[in-house]
Amino acid sequence: MGVSRLDVFYRRLLLTKLFIGGWGKPEDLKRIFEFRKIIGDREKCRSLVPKDYPVYINKTEDHADCKIHDGFFISPLEHLVPGILPPEAVKARFQFIVPKRWQKDRPVCIHLAGTGDHYFWRRRTLMARPMVKEAGMASLLLENPYYGYRKPKDQLRSSLKNVSDLFVMGGALILESTVLLRWLEREGYWPLGMTGISMGGYMASLAVTNWPKPIPLIPCLSWSTASSVFTTGVLSKAVNWRELEKQYAINSVYEEEIIKLLEYCGADSFKMGPEFAKNVDSSEHLLVLSGDDRATVGLNSKAGGEAEAGRGLFIGGGLKGGSARVDQLLSSVNSSGMSLDTLPRSLLVNNTLLGKKMDFAKCYRPSLHRESISFMKGVMDECTHMANFSVPVDTSLIIVVQAKEDAYIPRTGVLSLQEIWPGCEVRYLNGGHISAYLFKQNVFRQAIYDTFDRFCLKYPNLH
Repeated sequence: MGVSRLDVFYRRLLLTKLFIGGWGKPEDLKRIFEFRKIIGDREKCRSLVPKDYPVYINKTEDHADCKIHDGFFISPLEHLVPGILPPEAVKARFQFIVPKRWQKDRPVCIHLAGTGDHYFWRRRTLMARPMVKEAGMASLLLENPYYGYRKPKDQLRSSLKNVSDLFVMGGALILESTVLLRWLEREGYWPLGMTGISMGGYMASLAVTNWPKPIPLIPCLSWSTASSVFTTGVLSKAVNWRELEKQYAINSVYEEEIIKLLEYCGADSFKMGPEFAKNVDSSEHLLVLSGDDRATVGLNSKAGGEAEAGRGLFIGGGLKGGSARVDQLLSSVNSSGMSLDTLPRSLLVNNTLLGKKMDFAKCYRPSLHRESISFMKGVMDECTHMANFSVPVDTSLIIVVQAKEDAYIPRTGVLSLQEIWPGCEVRYLNGGHISAYLFKQNVFRQAIYDTFDRFCLKYPNLH
């Protein structure tokens, strides 16, 4: 099956880059991965969020067919991993659209936001209001961290600044969904379910893995992991690989410490493929300068060969001749027309280049792009792969809606949801991601109604 041309064309219209700040602080990644070990195991989470966690309604609007309540609460992630959320995102905001007339029971579906879905108007207009009319079903729209009122001041539109932001968002939404499900239970609503489109589908899926009871789940235009989205899908072209590669090369903590924290080892794990390329031995990759330039900086092959000459530059990890020699080396590199990207790793001392901050060059690593992609797959799978989380209590209550030609959510090379969640149903739409999002909202709503009906037939006395 090919990919949608519309998906590819639409991606080219998006000029903003993703992850312009890089991977995120190493200490933040470490804290996130440690916390994932807890929320990835449903049994460990039973007491994370108190059943009476406070939720507040601060505004109500009256409409012809429904009431729209605005509410808020403090994200539990702020209590459990203090300071990991940006200050703007600590207060979780939601909108609750309740029909004035219920057709049967008091069903509520929680909708999590897809990429670029700021505030509430899009989900309210395309999903919640039609669901009131069609099925007398209420909708609760939770605003994602990093979006709308919860967007950090230094973030450009929907472009998350750091890779770690996506994992913080996911951890927050798992806990916040638990808060809302428990609040809805206390208020007497039933049955309860979760849905989302694109990234919202991923986040709803993660939230349901943490819920200790059978619950309808309808992930639309999402799949088993976000790793393929950012490594092989069309969105990978929007990733700021230059910054990610530079940080990965300069700061050894990513490949020496962070990588050891990655526990996911399924059949589609990066660990199952070729090993990360090892750092090349700097003595085998000397600066490729012209003969005159070599003489200038002392790389004289007559002094025992190139490797020996290369080692002759260094005394105790530093360069002979101090800063003047550094300037001479850099001048020679520039005059030769050689890219600073080819500087060997042996020039890197305590994250500096020969005593100067190495914020402008990467070491010589031909495999750096491949390594960075592999590292991206590793960290993404760790925090977003459904196989790294508990299996939902009843997978027969899951209906997945997928687009056959989705270029944003590649399904090749990763475990399928049917393998991870045996018993779930997958419905396929013709076309790609964008066309399905624009024109198939009615199919998503029908999947919601079908899943809720299935739940009521199977668990009529669960409330």
